[in-house]
Amino acid sequence: MSEERRTKDRAPGRRAGAPRASRPGPRAAHADEGAQARADKRPERRSGGFSARSGREARPDRAQNARSAGTRRPAAAGAQDRPREARPSVALHAPRTQARPGNRAPRPRTAPAQSGLNARRLALDVLTDVREKGAYASLALGERLRAAHLSPEDRRLATGLAYGTLENQLQIDYALDRLMDHPTREPVQRDILRMGAYQILFLDRVPDSAAVDEAVKLTRAMGMEAACGFINAVLRNLSRGKDEIAWPDREADLTGYLSVKGSMPRWLVEKLVAAYGPEEAERVILYREEEHPVCVRPNLTCLSDAEFVTLLHEKGWRAERGLAPHAWLIYGAGDLAADADYRAGRFSIQGQSSMLAAEALEARPGMKVLDACAAPGGKSAYLCEQMQLTGRVYAWELHEKRAQLLEGVRRRLGLDNLRISVRDALDFRPDLEGMLDGVLLDAPCAGLGVLSQKPDIKLRLKQEDIPAIVDTQGRLLDTVCRYVRPGGALVYSTCSLLPEENGDRVRAFLASHPNFALEPLPTSFPEELRERQTPFGLQLLGCRDGVEGFFIARMRRVR
Repeated sequence: MSEERRTKDRAPGRRAGAPRASRPGPRAAHADEGAQARADKRPERRSGGFSARSGREARPDRAQNARSAGTRRPAAAGAQDRPREARPSVALHAPRTQARPGNRAPRPRTAPAQSGLNARRLALDVLTDVREKGAYASLALGERLRAAHLSPEDRRLATGLAYGTLENQLQIDYALDRLMDHPTREPVQRDILRMGAYQILFLDRVPDSAAVDEAVKLTRAMGMEAACGFINAVLRNLSRGKDEIAWPDREADLTGYLSVKGSMPRWLVEKLVAAYGPEEAERVILYREEEHPVCVRPNLTCLSDAEFVTLLHEKGWRAERGLAPHAWLIYGAGDLAADADYRAGRFSIQGQSSMLAAEALEARPGMKVLDACAAPGGKSAYLCEQMQLTGRVYAWELHEKRAQLLEGVRRRLGLDNLRISVRDALDFRPDLEGMLDGVLLDAPCAGLGVLSQKPDIKLRLKQEDIPAIVDTQGRLLDTVCRYVRPGGALVYSTCSLLPEENGDRVRAFLASHPNFALEPLPTSFPEELRERQTPFGLQLLGCRDGVEGFFIARMRRVR
């Protein structure tokens, strides 16, 4: 049964114009196991298989939980809904100075006086990885944090700067471009300006003067001494003129307003407005999390919910019940993946919507079920534990490296009933037809429901990508549904918000597969969510439900 949630006090510093969620939002570190690994779930990813493999144990990535470098402040306070004609202060020209990577000094492992600079430089390196190499932000950040040996405070600073800058990049660029007659095209300078502007426009705890000063120091450290005066002037002008920025007029151009204020491409804004209507779409697009807890749950094979509550109290963590069964939201506890009880397998880090997707399958002891796109492993683990280590959970993953994450989960939690294979789920296995009690397909998708974990999605996703994603989802459904025995269950889920990937996809599947029918979600789901189920599934929204944006549909093979 669902667990009753307690109402928590909200922290000050809420961003103006962003809807307030009814409960805390998901955290960037909520990726199932291996913290940042879920960002590698590319639109073209397909996974699955039954071929036996032992797999080398993968060291779980440490959760990079506090993304915020400070409390958000309202962006351009008081000015966001009243456009002005005047451009603030002096128009500036960018110098032609180029970064000289060869002159960069090696980053010291321990340098207290340089710690803030090292954190900012690491964040800048992540922005460079995303821009130049097409890297996924969470993966690039995780790799650099593991190599940098920063203090916990500096890890939070670097994470907050990188994620916050990417999450708000279009709005930041809009503001910066109105301060310069000829905006700089030098990419490193541009990223330094973006990081400084993010702090000036969105953070309270970092004084504007400090943000400017640190940006100048970073510019100098990058070997761009000639650009220091330019960086200083632009950011000081932004600090003085941020309340005078002429943002797009909401009434005259809602799409332009939401595109800038939500840092989202116009084509994507138009899609969301068409799907949800102007008011709901505005809440979806402008939603930003106020606090960033890490979601954890007990190992269901060794701890009851009551015993897990006792464990949390013993640790002295600030904890609050989540929306999903067994979910708890932890605040300010640092690196939970380094905790001794986590390493001993007594609890797991997993997003609430991911838990709900696994919960929807209603796995029971003795069943044989398939997790068709399984990495990084949180849902597979949830199913194994629900079955009390009996039966079989087959976990298929296309990529060898990501399959190693599953092996690490299996060993840490002692999941003797988990069978991991490196296999493409699009390749049909005739010998398994009609043999399984349940199949969970968490399909590759556009990822628009987890933008706080993957803010770079908004920068990389193209409109022409969507049809190929939807086609892959349809072919995966057509393939894996054949493994479900009569009377068995098929759960389809995505971490996206687009109807063509979700309700429309299920509608088309049911029309072409009359031997399947949609079922109500289990009674273990919170009643408020069960009431929102449509004839084609449940859409979760961060701005409304306080969890990751997910879609979940449970279907039964009726014949």
